[in-house]
Amino acid sequence: MSLTHAKLKMRRLLDNMNYKEILKKRVPIIEWLPRYTVLSFFRDLLAGFTVSLTAIPQSIALAGVAGLPPQYGLYSCVVAGAAYAVFGTCKDLNVGPTSILALMTEPYSKKFGPAVAPLLSFLGGLIIFGLGVFNLGFVIEFFSFPIVSGFTCAAALEIGSIQVNNFFGISSKGDDFLEAWKAFIKDAGKIKLWDTVLGATSLLALILLRELKRFGSLRYRSDWSRTRNIVGITLFLLSLARNAIVIIAGVVLAYCLRDQQPFRVIGEVQSGFPSFKPPDFNTVYNGTYYSFNDMATGIGTSLLFIPLIAILEAVSIAKTFVHGKSLDATQEILALGITNVLSSFVSSMPVTSGFTKSAINNVSGVKTPFGGVIVTVMAILAIAFLTPTFFYVPKATLAAVIICAMIYLFEYESFAIIWKNKKLDMIPFLVTLICCLTISLDYGILIGIGVNLLFILYPSARPKVNIVRTQIVKEREICVVKPMENLFFPAAEHFRDRILECKGHDIVVVVDGEYLRTIDVTVARSLVTLAHEMSERGDAITFWNFKPSVAAVCLGLDATLDGCFKTAVLEDIIQDSRLKVI
Repeated sequence: MSLTHAKLKMRRLLDNMNYKEILKKRVPIIEWLPRYTVLSFFRDLLAGFTVSLTAIPQSIALAGVAGLPPQYGLYSCVVAGAAYAVFGTCKDLNVGPTSILALMTEPYSKKFGPAVAPLLSFLGGLIIFGLGVFNLGFVIEFFSFPIVSGFTCAAALEIGSIQVNNFFGISSKGDDFLEAWKAFIKDAGKIKLWDTVLGATSLLALILLRELKRFGSLRYRSDWSRTRNIVGITLFLLSLARNAIVIIAGVVLAYCLRDQQPFRVIGEVQSGFPSFKPPDFNTVYNGTYYSFNDMATGIGTSLLFIPLIAILEAVSIAKTFVHGKSLDATQEILALGITNVLSSFVSSMPVTSGFTKSAINNVSGVKTPFGGVIVTVMAILAIAFLTPTFFYVPKATLAAVIICAMIYLFEYESFAIIWKNKKLDMIPFLVTLICCLTISLDYGILIGIGVNLLFILYPSARPKVNIVRTQIVKEREICVVKPMENLFFPAAEHFRDRILECKGHDIVVVVDGEYLRTIDVTVARSLVTLAHEMSERGDAITFWNFKPSVAAVCLGLDATLDGCFKTAVLEDIIQDSRLKVI
């Protein structure tokens, strides 16, 4: 009967489901595509094209950060934008490779070769999707502001440091913050003049072009003259296209001087489209065979942290652009998971939302997520027609693009915010920052979370307890011990020790449980043991104002304490103060 009843209940539940609404919610393109207009298309076309001018050159540079051949950066743009357009809900978000995920990928591409990047994207996508299905996205709430800021600052410093050697034309490089600076100091005598000049010029140009947007606007302003509007729009577009402008200038210069070869260039970029196939679950790299188990074991904790960082970036950036509207965080997590899984089939590295590209999308007036499809089309066109020209991209210019991005990624204001508002938060912030730079990003953020949790747990282990010694009543001293908050097991021994501080001749100890909403067995056992100890030394103890549910936990361990729990007026309790515990 029970099985039949369960089947009937399940059938009614399924019958009551509105499948059309569920489909619209989980595949949002079904909702907005029927209302899509020509005007929206042209706005998305402009935004997508503008974002592409940043996304494509930046992706090539980020492939280098991830320790991958340049074409993997392009592959990462092939599916991501289109997939997010189908499943994503935030029109401003642009999904693709980011500097932090690229940095977290680099140790494993160095160890297992390029095949590990799409595998990370695939496995990370499955984990992200699973977190979305089971509504476990709340785990990113353990990443507090000091932890995220410390992690972001460390990532910016490490990524920028890794690019220093390319910036100065030095062939050697380090794979993390300390190694990068050791390699630079060791080979400082090998700095190449023209690479340094090109790198410095490119960096200065990027910074100046970025600042041009202060003097312009992409929207027509009625309070400006026609000429000023044209100039303003031009300046703003130049600012948005700064990465493409600088890289194109570097390519032209390197091509014109190809006989002299004054600059180090990235060299041949594999042409053609990637095969659409699942990622390799085993690989051979540098003559060594690695099984799936070898790679999964080698990746270790990053298998969890890469998806969590991807979710953190995507959801936090999406919240920035919803402007007070509700955000379906679960759908965003599902969309990100699906996007990573699908991208892995075209040899993509892990992807998520990038703030710079999403901000460009926003100011370019994007109307729907279809702007991501335009980025996908532009990436396909770049792979089809531009890969031969990428041969001449100077490494110093790419390094300048990354270093410039890191200058603005570093959260300078975090130091002032934390120091001004709560200096104690500087501890988890600095611990995260230093550990990420000296150990690894994975363990750095894990240690930071651990330190932060200690700050949360410490008040539980040392709750505020008020002890008041009252006037002697009937020649007896009364000590009222009152915990000012709930008690949990870490506080059991501390609370017991505070009560035992009440010493005196023929003393009566009253434990006021007004603020105890609930207790666990550990605290209850400590109170039971305490009552026996007090009785053995000839002192009386009374548990006063305890809620019935709290008293029941103690009495469940020792029913003989029933007489110790009182709810009467305190003066009446003192008159019957000589309590014996059997």
